[in-house]
Amino acid sequence: MMRYSLRGPHRASALLATAVALATVAACSNDSPSGPAGPTTTAAPPSTPPPSPTPTPTPTPSKSYPLSSAPRTVPAVRAHEAARGPGWKPAPTGGVVIAAGSGALADEGQLLAGELGVPYRGAVAAGPGDVELALGGTGAPESYTLTVTGGRVRIAGPDEAGVFYGTRTLKQSVKATGAMPEGTVTDRPAKPQRGLMVDIARKHFTAAWLEDRIREMSDLKLNQLGLHFSDDQGFRIESDSHPEVVSAQHLTKAEVRRILALAAGRHVTVIPEIDSPGHLGAVIAAHPGLQLVSASGRTPRGTVDISNPESAKIVDELLGEYTRLFPGAYWHLGADEYVALMSKNPEASYPKLARAAVAKYGPSGRVQDLATGWLNDRAAVVRPTGKTLKAWNDGFFTGGVVAPAKDIEVEYWTGREIGARLPVSYLSEGRKVVNLNDDYLYYILGEPNRFPYPTGRRIYEQWTPRVLRGSTPVPARYDPQILGGRLAVWCDLSRAQTQDQVAAGIRLPLAALAQKVWDPAPPTLTWADFRVLAAKVR
Repeated sequence: MMRYSLRGPHRASALLATAVALATVAACSNDSPSGPAGPTTTAAPPSTPPPSPTPTPTPTPSKSYPLSSAPRTVPAVRAHEAARGPGWKPAPTGGVVIAAGSGALADEGQLLAGELGVPYRGAVAAGPGDVELALGGTGAPESYTLTVTGGRVRIAGPDEAGVFYGTRTLKQSVKATGAMPEGTVTDRPAKPQRGLMVDIARKHFTAAWLEDRIREMSDLKLNQLGLHFSDDQGFRIESDSHPEVVSAQHLTKAEVRRILALAAGRHVTVIPEIDSPGHLGAVIAAHPGLQLVSASGRTPRGTVDISNPESAKIVDELLGEYTRLFPGAYWHLGADEYVALMSKNPEASYPKLARAAVAKYGPSGRVQDLATGWLNDRAAVVRPTGKTLKAWNDGFFTGGVVAPAKDIEVEYWTGREIGARLPVSYLSEGRKVVNLNDDYLYYILGEPNRFPYPTGRRIYEQWTPRVLRGSTPVPARYDPQILGGRLAVWCDLSRAQTQDQVAAGIRLPLAALAQKVWDPAPPTLTWADFRVLAAKVR
């Protein structure tokens, strides 16, 4: 609705007409639809009007805005306080500025300015049409407040990651609708660990492909990229300590550093994994003396003899080298699918391991104790770096004389293995768990062993971080111990898809995962609407 005002000098002889007109306009501008004025009587103007003082200027006409709606983003913002106003749109007269004392946000500011097509002006006072980034205030890690008022945007948070996520909200809203609505967004993640894991060991992925995934993930407010770079089929990162184990197709250390630099700028932590004592086929190919041999002479693929000190020596040398290359806060030790422990009677099948277990741990020592000791020893190698340690759930055993170290996080993926423990058994021990439920979050090339490609719709409509195994959630009391979830790309049949097909296949599952680890509430959009929105905000 328009609010009207009369302008210009008044003629003395028109006072009566003006009074009538003002009363009519006032009635029409009282937040109700205006209609035609009723008939009025006007006097004839005199021949010589007396002088009149210039009136005080009145406000220019302005619109009355409806209450704003929440911005359209993936993941959805958790709280939006509506307001009346035009919102904000990128304009050449506006730019991105950094608040006083917030110089650490220069990278975020330059990135956002480039994305929005507006100037970056650095540490200057915010002006009309500007976006201001600011560090400070209280709040949870990775939280932010985004306020749109008076034609400006202010994004503030207690840490750089939070402010960065606020810029993702602004970017996505502009891409989806052309504007950021008036009002205040208050937002934070439900879970601290959110991301993607890629098996780059079985299939070589280029550095450029991984960089594209980092950009995609960060726009979805995902903050972890796992790199499983050693397995039976390949060892995919350049090595100085053991170049003989490296596959022909691999990432150079210069490429890895480039990936790490991009990840750091997008607040994504890269989590490396050298899986052991299983899945070491690429190492064994160069060092066949490390191969485990069963009583019948069988040589299970990728399985090192953990009673052989040389096995530990080479793995520890690799751990030492790559913990220096990767500066992130996490290290994945693997520990899954050690074939010796997948037999019905490990002691009978692998008597050498059985003898070593008794020698090291006494008469009650078993092969599982030897494997748990291996896990703890590798953890001891990495722990001095300050990294948080992770291992797959089937590398944790109960009932032995040796217990896995308490500070190792459980990456729960399977309920299909023989003797697999239920998630509650880990949670009841007080362990922290990350969700990689293979029923929902495993994207396995070629779909072997009845593993269909995960769909974004199924994750969006059925999965939550508490659904760790199958489709049944664990009790709500364990929710604080569940740190988040990651989608996992495994390349068992590496030629089944190209890397571009993988990128297309995981796009919607990643978007759905992002929604479910950011906001614990059931989604408000239908899957059809979410899918359309996910395409708009890319």
